[in-house]
Amino acid sequence: MSVPQSSLLTGTAAEELASSLKGRDFLALADYTPQELRYLIDLAIELKRRQKSGETFHPLKGKTLGMIFEKASTRTRVSFEVGMYQLGGHALFLSGNDLQIGRGEPVSDTAQVLSRYLDGIMIRTFAHRTVIELARNSTIPVINGLTDSEHPCQVMADYQTALEHKGRLEGLKVAYIGDGNNMAHSLLMGAAKLGLHMSVATPEGYEPDADIVAQTRKVAADTGSLIHVCRDPREAIEQADIVYTDVWASMGFEAEQAEREKAFAAYQVNEELTKFAKPDYLFMHCLPAHRGEEVSEGVIDGKHSIVFDEAENRLHAQKAILAALM
Repeated sequence: MSVPQSSLLTGTAAEELASSLKGRDFLALADYTPQELRYLIDLAIELKRRQKSGETFHPLKGKTLGMIFEKASTRTRVSFEVGMYQLGGHALFLSGNDLQIGRGEPVSDTAQVLSRYLDGIMIRTFAHRTVIELARNSTIPVINGLTDSEHPCQVMADYQTALEHKGRLEGLKVAYIGDGNNMAHSLLMGAAKLGLHMSVATPEGYEPDADIVAQTRKVAADTGSLIHVCRDPREAIEQADIVYTDVWASMGFEAEQAEREKAFAAYQVNEELTKFAKPDYLFMHCLPAHRGEEVSEGVIDGKHSIVFDEAENRLHAQKAILAALM
């Protein structure tokens, strides 16, 4: 693994970036400049180094993060809770069933009340408009832990992991095979912002949102990224540095499982398909994975897979976001 040294954590430029992030929301990667996103990735790598070397770093001492969960989670809950602890703060788990928001209280009222108690809010929910409304009515930072449209924290960890293994981001090719869901959306925007090229292959009817693709291509025109959406998995994966997939039926779409299994039958990432990627390709998956469906056991458990490095980096990437915003 090649862990790059940051050039953005010292000097006037770093001070300006750090200042620009204080008090911000983290709802979608589109809201951040390429420089701000790279600063957060470099900060994540630095915080990871400190944690691995046993250094104590408590910039959030005395601060509390409220974590609203309307969708179940393993990695999001544990990584945010542990991250706040390691930064010297406290995380408070708030189930959607336990809050008045689950009984019809307006999101705007909940936002204003929680702003009086907390220093930050992380929410994992269904509709992206819920996160936007929460942020609009809060006076503290709001972090998107996942919506049906975006998964920005995951993608920050993904590109941190790619940087650690490849030593660079600019010019790498990402091939995403599968459902054009929230992961595809955030990966596309992250690639465009950070200078990676990306190809997405989906069955008809499961393409990423056309407006998000158009927005991504507009960003890519300025950064030099190449964005490609197609039907053929082999076309997408050709000479890819990173191969990525996700479950065929994301949370909230379980009723479509049988229908989706038929639609995605030719989109499994397996040993035959990955022959067309670069010989040193990396395999990534946001987890949980369904072995034998979207990915074969041989790929996800094979030598190219870095899914557990990627999962670990949820902790470090989110610590960077928490420390910068709060």
